[in-house]
Amino acid sequence: MTKEVLVTVNGMQFEIDSRESIEVISRGQYFLKNGKHYVIYEEMDAEEPTKVTRSTIKISPMQVDMIKKGSNSVHMVFAKGQNNLAYYETPFGQMMMGINTKEIEVNESEEEIAVKLKYGLDVNYAHMSDCEVSIQVRPA
Repeated sequence: MTKEVLVTVNGMQFEIDSRESIEVISRGQYFLKNGKHYVIYEEMDAEEPTKVTRSTIKISPMQVDMIKKGSNSVHMVFAKGQNNLAYYETPFGQMMMGINTKEIEVNESEEEIAVKLKYGLDVNYAHMSDCEVSIQVRPA
């Protein structure tokens, strides 16, 4: 895979009466270090386009880390069968999030890395929703 990549992140959040989806497409940087894939890219803030969030995704077969630094910051760890806590920092304060990873699927080829995550999301110890995220990394 080349160093310059196109990153596509699709997310779906299932709540009791509704579902909400997001999609982020961005150019980024890719590198492989100690058997782990690293993808670094920037996202524009939907409400304040002048603000940018720097995102890093660290991918290994058994764990995916998503790290966001900006006006909202978080380090989420997805490891199958594990509950992990993360503090989601916003300009208004922070919330504790629980991440209960149900499924991780990582498919690698020379031209693409595809990741699928399924997890339950708790906020301040209360179940908020079930979520699915798919990540595609391809040469730019």
